[in-house]
Amino acid sequence: MSDTAISEPTGSASGGVRTLLRLEGLALFLGMTLLYGVWDGSWWVYAILFLAPDLSFAGYLAGPKAGAVIYNTAHSYMAPMTLMTTGFALSSPLVLSIAMIWLAHIGFDRALGYGLKYYAGFGFTHLGRIGNARI
Repeated sequence: MSDTAISEPTGSASGGVRTLLRLEGLALFLGMTLLYGVWDGSWWVYAILFLAPDLSFAGYLAGPKAGAVIYNTAHSYMAPMTLMTTGFALSSPLVLSIAMIWLAHIGFDRALGYGLKYYAGFGFTHLGRIGNARI
């Protein structure tokens, strides 16, 4: 079987499920931002690091498959949740702050409809198509 079959976008959330996933993203963004504020984190650090995960867009310079893998790595919950757990285990305020900002970013993206990417291209996400080609 060729890799073409796994390169096709296979499905995306729609209707009420898509709305729920976007609302979950909004809740994550608001929750992490509020927690960061209660944590008394530096808003300068928040502003600087908030868009850092979007540097993963550069992965698309290597093609859609590499771009999707790099983007999804930076926009999945796994790494920031591991970082948050590590921050708690080590009692490290800096590590916890970075994890909260990272999770807030992911939540913000999901609330806007930017989901995890399929290999077919940047516009194909688990939350549906994005961009001008959206149907």
